[in-house]
Amino acid sequence: MTDAASARPPEHPLTTLLGSDRFAHAFTMTAFLVVCCRTVIERTAGIATYVTMVAVLSVLAVAVLLAHRRVISLPRLTTPLAVGFVGWAALSLLWNTDPQAGLVSAVSIVAIALVGVAIANTRDTLEVVHALANVARIVLVLSLALELLAGVFLDHPIDVLGIQGNIASLGPIQGIFGTRNALGFTAVMAIVTFVIEWRANTVSPWLSLGSVLLAGALALLTGSPIVLVVAIAGAVATSVLLMVRHTRAPYRSAVQWTLGAAVLASIVLAYLLRQRLITLIGADNDINARYDLWLTVLRFVRSHPFRGWGWFGPWIPGDMPFSAINASLGTTNLSALNAFFDALLQLGWIGFVLFFALCATAFVRSWLDASNRRSVVYAWTPLVLVALIVYSCFESFALSGFGWLLLVVCATRAYEHQSLWEWRGRLGRM
Repeated sequence: MTDAASARPPEHPLTTLLGSDRFAHAFTMTAFLVVCCRTVIERTAGIATYVTMVAVLSVLAVAVLLAHRRVISLPRLTTPLAVGFVGWAALSLLWNTDPQAGLVSAVSIVAIALVGVAIANTRDTLEVVHALANVARIVLVLSLALELLAGVFLDHPIDVLGIQGNIASLGPIQGIFGTRNALGFTAVMAIVTFVIEWRANTVSPWLSLGSVLLAGALALLTGSPIVLVVAIAGAVATSVLLMVRHTRAPYRSAVQWTLGAAVLASIVLAYLLRQRLITLIGADNDINARYDLWLTVLRFVRSHPFRGWGWFGPWIPGDMPFSAINASLGTTNLSALNAFFDALLQLGWIGFVLFFALCATAFVRSWLDASNRRSVVYAWTPLVLVALIVYSCFESFALSGFGWLLLVVCATRAYEHQSLWEWRGRLGRM
């Protein structure tokens, strides 16, 4: 024992507990489960219960970070873009049309961000994947069980959870998530997580196969065209990443640029043929309603283009500008149905740029990391980010709750793996 080690005072038992691997695992599992089950918690136990649970988790997150302070690098605690986005949202309270509601929303994203930072700094990527896979199995099995209970055994809707019991007629179903789109995204994200978990040889192949079949079945039963788009994007990203990973190092940069150009050309072509594609997947009503909403949002952006109307997170229908937007459309939207449009409306172009940069840099960093590292587990971060970003183009998912938690975890993990100069250097060598 060295003199420095002998001179160090013994740690308090509570610090030892908070700094232990078992506590970090339990904290990660609990955090994912609570935030993922937000809808069912609020509808059965009330919003105050959910808020209290998130508050406790945020306090524990700070305690866990302090317990791990000797092994955590403060400059790499999280990406500065996440700090900037949260800081700008908090600053917007100065011009928010409803400061009290804005304060609650600002505290919410700070609390969940703290939880995400704690998870990303105390768990490696494989441990995050394993914890998320376990949680996904729990929520998907629970969703299937309740859908079977409502649609087969009782043949009666479970109104408190919004479950209509349509599983007997093969959907659409929404499970415990409130909407079929949310269930579908969770299922697609779970499939990515289950496959990575299987390829990392951490669980039985039979458990992985059963988990993938369960998630795939639930995704299909949602009958959601938006989930289909997310699944296609995820499949394309997986195929491209596999091709890059199996390319020899001297040719990898050329393949990256070629595939990137091909993907960009495909996006442009899809945009030009968007009406045919929308009709093909049966999303006419969904897309047209969203298109009208986005045009209306842009009209209100012109009133406060740089600072926005102030941070609210999920819309409060009675507050401006949401009441005016809904009144002009004759609907009751609770978001802009697009995370980027919502960031633009609430936080102006400054908030939009911060949010877009947060998503983009997290994806580029994680993609380069997955392309150059041998372990398949590094593929989880960019593939989940693809699903999250594509889904957030149709729902404001990444700005609150489980979507925001996933974004913070993925962005922080990507930031820890590569510093600013490291990933810019790799990008420049492509």
